Amino acid sequence: MEKILIVGCKRVMDDVCIACSRCMVAFNKREGEFARYKDTDAQLIGILGCGDCPGAGIVPRLAQVKLWNAPMGEIPTKVHVATCLVDHCIHKETLIKKIRAKAGVEVVEGSHPYRPDNIYAG
Repeated sequence: MEKILIVGCKRVMDDVCIACSRCMVAFNKREGEFARYKDTDAQLIGILGCGDCPGAGIVPRLAQVKLWNAPMGEIPTKVHVATCLVDHCIHKETLIKKIRAKAGVEVVEGSHPYRPDNIYAG
């Protein structure tokens, strides 16, 4: 069974994307980068903020997920870097490099596909 952890932008998660519903909806519908789990038994076990710019706190935050979830046997088998980070973060290359170096599991860039093509076009 796949155990999915999503890492998103702290600022977007706290101020813009209330409850990160687009990531959760995409996971439940198996859309966007979650389409890879369409025919598998996968569970979303967490949505983690990056720790704020410039992402210096991501490694300790990943370690906390392991520490807090280990007693329950809920350790991520895949980490998805959320669309908010992939599309908009100026620190994304460093952040993704840190996650890949320390996660020990596959890191997937992207989550939901629900991006507006045009903000003001009708």
